[in-house]
Amino acid sequence: MSTHLLLRAATVAALFSPYSTGLAAALQEVKPLVAAEVFGERFQRLESMAMGEWWNVKPNPRRTMSLDVPRDEVVAFALYTHDRGTLKLTAQLFPLYPDEEREVRLEFRSGAGEWELAATEKVIDLGWSAHFRLDGWDSTRDVEYRVRHGNEASFEGTVRRDPIDQDVLVVGHLSCNSSRTPGPRPTMLENLKRVDPDLLFFAGDQSYHHTEHTYGWLEFGVQFREILKDRPVITIPDDHDIGQSNLWGESGKQATDEQGPSGGYFFPAAYVNMVERCQTWHLPDAYDPAPIERGIGVYFTNLKVGGVDFAILEDRKFKSGPEGKIPKMGPRPDHINDPKYDRASVDLPELALLGDRQIRFLHEWGQDWSGAHMKCVLSQTAFCGAVHLHGSPENRLLADLDSNAWPQAGRNAALREIRRARAPHLCGDQHLAVVVKHGIDAFGDGPYAFTSPAIVNTIYGRWWWPQDEQPGPNPVEGSPLPWTGDYLDGLGNRISMMAYANPSDRTDEKQRADGFGVVRFDKKAQSVTVECWPRFADMSQGDAAQFPGWPITFACADNDGREPTGYLPVPEFVRQRSSAVVQVIEEERGEILYTVRMRGEGAHLPVYGKGPYTIRAGADRPDEIEVEGVQAKPVGDD
Repeated sequence: MSTHLLLRAATVAALFSPYSTGLAAALQEVKPLVAAEVFGERFQRLESMAMGEWWNVKPNPRRTMSLDVPRDEVVAFALYTHDRGTLKLTAQLFPLYPDEEREVRLEFRSGAGEWELAATEKVIDLGWSAHFRLDGWDSTRDVEYRVRHGNEASFEGTVRRDPIDQDVLVVGHLSCNSSRTPGPRPTMLENLKRVDPDLLFFAGDQSYHHTEHTYGWLEFGVQFREILKDRPVITIPDDHDIGQSNLWGESGKQATDEQGPSGGYFFPAAYVNMVERCQTWHLPDAYDPAPIERGIGVYFTNLKVGGVDFAILEDRKFKSGPEGKIPKMGPRPDHINDPKYDRASVDLPELALLGDRQIRFLHEWGQDWSGAHMKCVLSQTAFCGAVHLHGSPENRLLADLDSNAWPQAGRNAALREIRRARAPHLCGDQHLAVVVKHGIDAFGDGPYAFTSPAIVNTIYGRWWWPQDEQPGPNPVEGSPLPWTGDYLDGLGNRISMMAYANPSDRTDEKQRADGFGVVRFDKKAQSVTVECWPRFADMSQGDAAQFPGWPITFACADNDGREPTGYLPVPEFVRQRSSAVVQVIEEERGEILYTVRMRGEGAHLPVYGKGPYTIRAGADRPDEIEVEGVQAKPVGDD
């Protein structure tokens, strides 16, 4: 293979564009991409395995996969979603040699069985990806696709039709793919194939190769491509994906180090944008696409699959860093170990969690039910501190500010928006599988949340282990787990622990609590069932066991756990329709209590105060009728 230096490369300025395929159009045959020129001299170690003369890079014993693959295998994998008539597909390639063409082709199999060219796109050398967008997509049928490079390389899969007619939508829920256990994930892959999810959600830390994202992303894709290729996939990067131990993004400011507590992103915008382009370009267009500081892009958006509407958040991007903003009360700026600390001292009004833009997105998303029968929120990490022991069984930590438990006001604001849509929350990051029911003003008044187990739990173990080793009030009846019930986390947030999967022996891969989640959305029953499976469970056997305490089923209505004080009369408009969207507003404060799609028969409208209330309703949004000054019938009043 020739190694001459004819290679398409973009100008350094163009590399700061996070998603645009117009970047590829600017490429010129100049020279190989050089890290020092793209990222600056300070960061010239970035992407050393996939940039420059990558074929001459010496083997690294920690990285066992070769990027120099046979040339008929250079198309590594593909990711796609389709929604609202638009198909977006990312083709991920292994690095290309200087004399190889920089185009890939997307083809679909016709009804006659012939492959037909649909589009051609340029390869972006920084990250080795290509991106296809097709508008006017017909989501009612399965379509076979293949991505081709040159005359030999090809990757094939199926764009699935939207399963809108299914009563139950099945989601595979995964996170935290430890690089310390490289190589295939055969048992997990076979189990996922048996589950056959309609949608896959990877909540973050697909790669732990901090300075070598392209290598780590390719490793992840090769491990899971046989399940990725045939269904829509949501992948969102977390801190390790963009090269940091923790991330408090502070709207894109420059961080002082890779540990992150000062706030901001440590590595250059070009690197962050490359990561986000490879992992998120295939998602629907961002709700509010304006970039943040230093030209770093955003991707928060929503995706509808099978009548379930998923809000996709970036819970790290706008969050304040703790260092210098709150008192230090532990060995690190983000750890609190002082049991007598003043909780109000860390919950300051100027601190951000999701930020105004994402709160506005959630607020508007919750009121638009077009094409949706249920809603769900996805993000990187949990809105609570459902962990006591960190890293080792000897290391007890009162509060970890890396989670969305902090700042508390931001946490509660986010949960109120999630509750308004009666949506559950799915996330990863914590390396410990838990199901909690959040409390905002009282225990149990908020939504349910499921944190998935780590795919491979070798990086940083965690345990739920109350210091007094006692159940909380209102423990789960019949649970095999000893410590369920109502608790305050280390920041004073109310949580009701429903189930947890502690590792029993982290030296044994079958006892580390590795695994994955499955979430079943039953549109007909308006319920959600959460499953949690050990990595090595033999799901080919009918008696395969989930982690103790699972499965858990709850009604969508229970994502709002407030105790009703009364009920409003249901307008005739709603009773005459099978699934109207109804919104209830408390008039005194102008607060939306909830916006939900309801069934006309048996519909009821709970309220939580004296009123009066405004009722709005419509087919997909509450925009067709409005009734003001409605009084509730108190609970117990016949």
